[in-house]
Amino acid sequence: MQHNPSEIYSSRAATFKQQETIAATKASRVSWLRVFLFVAAVAAAYHFFNTGNNELGALAIVIGYILFVVVMRWHTRLEYQRQHLKLLHELNLEELDRLKGNISKLENGNQFIDDHHPYTSDLDIFGSNSLFQLINRSVTTIGKSMLASWLQHRAIKTEILHRQEAVAELAGTNTIDWLQNLLTTPRHYKHTQESKDDFFAWLQQNHFYSKHTYLKPLIFIVPIATLAAIVAWFYGYSGYPAVGLLVVQSLLAYKYRIERDAFYDNSIAIYEAMQSYTQQLQHIEQHQFHAPMLVELQQKLHGGNVKASVALGKLATIIDFFSYRLSTLMAFFLNTILMWDFLWIYRLENWRDRYLEQVKGSLDVLASFETIASIAAHQYANPTHAIPEISDIPFEFTAEQLAHPLIFVSERIANDFSMQGVGHTIIVTGSNMSGKTTFLRTVGINMVLAFAGAPVSARKLRVAPAQVYTAMRTVDNLAESTSSFYAELKRLRILLNMTEQGEPVFYLLDEILKGTNSRDRHLGAMALIRQLHNRYSSGMISTHDLELGAMEEELAGSVENYSFNSTIEGDKILFDYKLQRGICGSFNASKLMQLMGIAIEE
Repeated sequence: MQHNPSEIYSSRAATFKQQETIAATKASRVSWLRVFLFVAAVAAAYHFFNTGNNELGALAIVIGYILFVVVMRWHTRLEYQRQHLKLLHELNLEELDRLKGNISKLENGNQFIDDHHPYTSDLDIFGSNSLFQLINRSVTTIGKSMLASWLQHRAIKTEILHRQEAVAELAGTNTIDWLQNLLTTPRHYKHTQESKDDFFAWLQQNHFYSKHTYLKPLIFIVPIATLAAIVAWFYGYSGYPAVGLLVVQSLLAYKYRIERDAFYDNSIAIYEAMQSYTQQLQHIEQHQFHAPMLVELQQKLHGGNVKASVALGKLATIIDFFSYRLSTLMAFFLNTILMWDFLWIYRLENWRDRYLEQVKGSLDVLASFETIASIAAHQYANPTHAIPEISDIPFEFTAEQLAHPLIFVSERIANDFSMQGVGHTIIVTGSNMSGKTTFLRTVGINMVLAFAGAPVSARKLRVAPAQVYTAMRTVDNLAESTSSFYAELKRLRILLNMTEQGEPVFYLLDEILKGTNSRDRHLGAMALIRQLHNRYSSGMISTHDLELGAMEEELAGSVENYSFNSTIEGDKILFDYKLQRGICGSFNASKLMQLMGIAIEE
């Protein structure tokens, strides 16, 4: 029995909202307890010092400080729990919005738009109201980049099957809590576009202590000597040694101020991301998986001397201590007494030598988990979507009740469709707005989903892996003095080049050669179909040109005609959006022009 995602998300949102209210009340009480302890400690210390009990006064300060710190940490944990419940509440509301098609405010993946990509621009993979908005649940840079990569590149059959198994495990009804906690954890932190790869590359190229080896022993000797000299000064000894050491530290800090600032600026930019990654990896390391892909990924997190989360946690701690110099006054005292920046640069370089290679691999693992989790959340939200069967028959695409995943109307029209074999072309004719272009996009976007390891918007689907290639939204480019017709020719040239490489290419071409006269368009389209017929390719072409339908006889068994039709009743044009066998028998351009006020005689 299939679960009802709408009811589940509504119930979970309400539950988390109620739990958040309770947690907020508890956190508020502990906050007041912290204030009470502070006041009580100050009052007790004042009383004891005022009555001459200096020992008890000092003890009151020490005990009060310890209790204050304990309660402060307790309050911090409670605030984190409250915030986590709030974020879980928001996550479930987002899932409800996705079910309704309200995805415009979600992350759209604009940074991944590439007009030169084989299909992403034509199939709305990225951008406003895109597939990325529908599927992506990650907020981390690495998670979004990995998902984008999966949507941009088809996987081989074995990889697709492994992804399907992994997604199915995380999309189980018993794992919804674990899944949503994984997706919610990074929402506690800021994730900028700063790349961890940029930081790690910078860290590998900058070896401060290799250039200044004499400083390494000084970071252990000089601060201790400085503190000892200051203590001796307070006990009546000469202050010259203390002043001299302070001056030495100040001069060193000034001399290497550019290098110190560079290490700080580059590391602090990824601090919150490192905190997020640490907690996410801990969540993954503690779970038991069964799908081979998940098990293999998890094992990679235990490949070093310590767990990946521990290694990343060490980096986050180093950056945290380094950040103490954020205050100008604090930086002055720390760097003139303890050589603070030099110490944490040393710790940072020591961390690099011990853990960097392990951490690089672990973040790739985390990105894969986030991508699988996004797809799993999408699968959980759409239990009626099919898990595609990956076919070994070249260019097979056999679907039952195939629909477009980005069309959210309650009575979405679905179609059955089947094709297979090399050199096969489906010619789709139809009247304006009848649905032929949308159908091509429906086929293409579901292929992208299938090759990423995701469920598809269909009752059933058998599909063979192939390189999807589209030519639909070709436009002119004034900067390059390129007309829309020439831009389309360039796309078709790329298609022909791809089909010469030996890999299977599934093409989706909409109104090809529409920028020229009807005679040249007809001759060119027929020539292209003949040429593609002899390549390792198959696909679909939509057109208004009924003469192309004659190719079904010329290339019998390799070219098939399908169509979308409309009917006119009075001043209304009615569409059923149902795919039919054969050439389109009804057109509506004249009626549409009449409705727009153009005086066309019947």
